[in-house]
Amino acid sequence: MATRTERLAQPKPDHLRYPDRRSVYWLDHLPPEKTGSITKTELTPRWLELCRNKKSYAPITLSPTWEVSKWALQAVASDRLCRLAKPLQPAAGWQPDRPLLAPLNRATQTAMPTSRICQLAQPRRRPVLEGDDHKPKPEPTTHISYRASAHIELLATPKHDHTKFREERPVSWIVSKAARNYVASKRVLELSSPKERTALFEGYDPYVVSRAARSASSSPRIQQLSLPLPRKCSSKKEG
Repeated sequence: MATRTERLAQPKPDHLRYPDRRSVYWLDHLPPEKTGSITKTELTPRWLELCRNKKSYAPITLSPTWEVSKWALQAVASDRLCRLAKPLQPAAGWQPDRPLLAPLNRATQTAMPTSRICQLAQPRRRPVLEGDDHKPKPEPTTHISYRASAHIELLATPKHDHTKFREERPVSWIVSKAARNYVASKRVLELSSPKERTALFEGYDPYVVSRAARSASSSPRIQQLSLPLPRKCSSKKEG
């Protein structure tokens, strides 16, 4: 009888039917071996039908003249077709376009302008500036005299300048003696001088302690925060 060690030393039996099985997707027979390096795909009947070229139909050219059928020649239009075939009538109150040059009536041709119309027809008089080379236009020979109302005369009166109105100063004026003999003060000279700008951290000494920092005293709260936490302080055993 084999001992326990000899029995454990025996290899385990292989219960597989195909010991060289390389996939878990087949169980009954071995997979077909590949003979080529390219995988061939089988197309379904629908794919084969879609892969075919579409039939190209030749365009059918129709003649501009065609024969009218016998039934079309003998057709009789209905009342509805006869009513639709009639042209639309213009709307009520429609008038044709007026000609570009409308004839003038006798009253317009023999009309006489009034004095007001003659006054408005005269061009405005423009003031002649000094050094203007253009000659003034000659005044019209026909002058119509009329009397303006008091309101029109009041509105036609030009406005006067204010009592405190000052005209524009000349381009060059005389400088006073006080301005020429003025001496600038020390403050004016200080403000007129440009600001001295230094580069960043230029002349900065990080090890210099200011006088305020040396004479400062900490508050009770700062002293409380500077102490270590009680739980981190280990009590020393007395020897």
